[in-house]
Amino acid sequence: MSDIAANITLLKHQIPSSVKLVAVSKTKTVSDILKAYNAGQRYFGENRVQELLNKKDLLPRDIEWHLIGHLQSNKIKFIVPFIKMIQSVDSYKLLATINSEASKISRVVDCLLQIHIATEETKFGFSMNEFSEMSESQEYMDMKFVKICGVMGMATFTSNTDQVRKEFSYLADCFNSLKNRYFPEKSHFKEISMGMSGDYEIALKEGSTIVRIGSLIFGERNKIQ
Repeated sequence: MSDIAANITLLKHQIPSSVKLVAVSKTKTVSDILKAYNAGQRYFGENRVQELLNKKDLLPRDIEWHLIGHLQSNKIKFIVPFIKMIQSVDSYKLLATINSEASKISRVVDCLLQIHIATEETKFGFSMNEFSEMSESQEYMDMKFVKICGVMGMATFTSNTDQVRKEFSYLADCFNSLKNRYFPEKSHFKEISMGMSGDYEIALKEGSTIVRIGSLIFGERNKIQ
C-alpha cells in the first residue's frame, strides 16, 4: 500500500462516514491522484481551472471534481460542463455568471456560498447581509441553473484553536440561519464545507459535512513552476 493509500485509509477511520472527504489535489501529479483513486477516493478538489483542465481527461471519468479556489468569471464556461460542485461562490456576480453559462447547456450546477469567516482580508466570501440583499433580487429568484447546497468557509490561518473554533461555529450558525430563513423546504441545502488538514478535527466537532484535505493525504504541496 502506498503512503497516499494508507493516509486515506487512516483518515476514513477518523472521519464519520456521513462526512465527505474531498482530497485537495492542487499541484499534485496525475500519478498521485491515481494512487488516491485506486484507494477508493472519488472526490477531489482543485483551486485553479487550468490545472484542473490539464488533469481531468487523464483521469477516470467517475471522479467527482470540486472547484475550491477563488474563481474568475471568465473561467466558468470551461468547468460548467463537468464540475460536480463549485464550493467557492463568493459573490453575486459569480453566481449569476455560473447560472448564465450553465443555462447555455441546460445543466444545473451545485454550488456552496463561501462565507467570510476569517479575520484575514485576503479571504473571499459573502457577508450574511450581502446574501440577504441578493436573495431579494428578482435576478436571483429567476436563477434556474444553480443549486445552492450549503456554505463553505476558511478559518484564519492561526495556531489559536479557540479562534478557529469560533469561526467554524459562526459558519455553522450562518448555515442554520440561511436554512431556516431561505431554504427550509430544500433538502439539498445540507452542506457545511469547513476544515482542512490543520483544523479538520475542530471543524468536525462544529458540524462540518465536507472536509477539504490535501497535505495529510498527499504530503506537502508541490511548488508551482
